[in-house]
Amino acid sequence: MRAADANTTLINGYIDLLDNLSPGSKLDLISKLTISVKTDLIKKKSSFKKAFGAFDSKASAEEIIEDIRKSRVFTRQIESF
Repeated sequence: MRAADANTTLINGYIDLLDNLSPGSKLDLISKLTISVKTDLIKKKSSFKKAFGAFDSKASAEEIIEDIRKSRVFTRQIESF
């Protein structure tokens, strides 16, 4: 069974359960689902934004470059022919 088929089956099962609810209960459920979706979207946007940011250092660009170059390790050995 594909994921789309499983989702459709699951949704149809929920629809069958919801048929017995009163119209007021259905509207309340719609409202809560809407809030849930909006909350999920806000969380997704904020987690995406947290992945980006500025590098924070008191050292100058030249000092950072020098530190990076000093920390390089060369282990390559060139063999003669």
